[in-house]
Amino acid sequence: MRRTHNMPFGAEIAGDGVRFALWAPTAEDVTLVVDGADHAIPDADEGWRRTTVPGVAAGARYGFRIDGDLVVPDPASRFQPDDVSGLSEVVDPSAFAWTDAAWTGRPFEEAVIYETHVGTATPEGTYAGLQARLPDLKALGVTAIELLPLADFKGTRNWGYDGVLPYAPDAAYGRPDDLKRLIDAAHGLGLMVYLDAVYNHFGPAGNYLHAYAKSFFTERHQTPWGAGINFDGKESGHTVRQFFIQNTLYWLGEYHFDGIRFDAVHAILDDSPKHFLAELGETVRATFPDRQIHLMLENEANQARWLERDAAGKPVQHDAQWADDLHHCWHVLLTGEDSGYYESFSDKPVERLARCLSEGFAYQGEPFKTLGDHPRGEPSAHLPPTAFVTFLQNHDQVGNRALGERLSHLADPARLDLARAGLLLAPQIPMLWMGEEWSASTPFLFFVDFAPDEDLNKAVREGRRKEFKSFAAFADDTSVIPDPTEAETFEASKLDWAERERSPHREVLAETTRLLALRRDVVVPLAKSGYRGAKANLPRADVVDCTWSYDGGTLRFVANVGNGPYSVEAGDDTLVWTNAPDGTGAILPAWTGVFLTKAAR
Repeated sequence: MRRTHNMPFGAEIAGDGVRFALWAPTAEDVTLVVDGADHAIPDADEGWRRTTVPGVAAGARYGFRIDGDLVVPDPASRFQPDDVSGLSEVVDPSAFAWTDAAWTGRPFEEAVIYETHVGTATPEGTYAGLQARLPDLKALGVTAIELLPLADFKGTRNWGYDGVLPYAPDAAYGRPDDLKRLIDAAHGLGLMVYLDAVYNHFGPAGNYLHAYAKSFFTERHQTPWGAGINFDGKESGHTVRQFFIQNTLYWLGEYHFDGIRFDAVHAILDDSPKHFLAELGETVRATFPDRQIHLMLENEANQARWLERDAAGKPVQHDAQWADDLHHCWHVLLTGEDSGYYESFSDKPVERLARCLSEGFAYQGEPFKTLGDHPRGEPSAHLPPTAFVTFLQNHDQVGNRALGERLSHLADPARLDLARAGLLLAPQIPMLWMGEEWSASTPFLFFVDFAPDEDLNKAVREGRRKEFKSFAAFADDTSVIPDPTEAETFEASKLDWAERERSPHREVLAETTRLLALRRDVVVPLAKSGYRGAKANLPRADVVDCTWSYDGGTLRFVANVGNGPYSVEAGDDTLVWTNAPDGTGAILPAWTGVFLTKAAR
């Protein structure tokens, strides 16, 4: 089985040569450079330059000489063996022989996502190293792995959110065929593979688009990273939109990913009659009608509009949104933290948790204190639980802390037991952050590598420490904050898989595995049976009682996050799980809970 995505950008093997295409609307002169030789590249229409060079084959190195001296890589490069400023490599995607021809994916209701950073997930920090761990993840009960962004970034270590060449998986982790081998092996084990993609900005080093395609960006829209990407420009918008739409189709087609998580879509600013997100979702659905493709959003605006279902309950555009609200509620309850955006949840954490469990968003148009009381969110109660990806931790919530502490470093283990069950047995789509399944002791820190650009390294280092200067814990001394530019910071973030065999990690791993088996056997069949709605109430100010109804029956979660005991009227419900000492869940002491189910009559 061979897979190739043909696109208007980049280098495409064609017959006995290679066709090269570059969109360079603001360049005066462009020359193609292949293996040290210059080739004229004619000016076509609307800023395009295209030519086919006979005799060029896979492995050739090429770039584009812009207005005389500057040689830049292909913005649609399939591989950068020498980092973001080096020459691009011609890749023949059809050279890889896939063994997963029969794989069409799995239903989203079955998804248990394992978010992972390839560089720190294993000691090797490679695709091959992660591939060796796939059997462990399958045994855990994970059904999907989600890779942090792979787009080529400056240096040898980065979270991935500083990528500048979105078609080129970074060489720090291996070659393109190594990534395909990882995905192929995952499919052979029944595991889906998702990719995190960043379409809202480019990283600060290695982006050369300004040199030949200034209209790729626009000052009309401003983002936290500067001028916005020009998704709605009168003359440039179509090409810019296609650059990213083709990127999604490329990952889903040529690499056979099962889904994409789109980073911070609230920062994709677009005034077109049809928003980029709508066109993207509709294009994917039309292109892959026979595959189980899952599209997920990170969206601080809580816009339910992108998650709508059709008459059959299928997503029209996107499957789900990351449920930050639910995370914030649990985090406040578990840690007592109330600074930053946690302030908007610390006033009514139990009430807001109940709303998240039953309706998705805690804020559905109400004033949001962290945004100066500006309304946030849209009504979401009509959406099924599978429209929300839930988590207690993720790369942001851990890595954006000054010391990279995991939740297991901050919360009482007994309380965390309740939250873990609340995550893994509720019918939303659960996501684990790598190592969470055994309460890994290693932190996940913020790290970059912009060497030899010491000015940029210095700016990141000083910016990081300035960011936390206002926190009381670091007001007098920010030197304890790890230097994000040092290799030691990256190395300290690597998982120690051996500790899974030691107590207390061994016990946490066993419980996580048990919970995921219960989810597979009890929750997933219900979720597949047809959603009817949910209802949550607070029988006491510190108790949540939520019931989800399906054609196949009901699932009920009662959680006591207070100090006094609470009695549960279970009726003829069947016990699924409890951490109450009596083993029945009839009496819930502080920070215990119970999951119950009842078959449809």
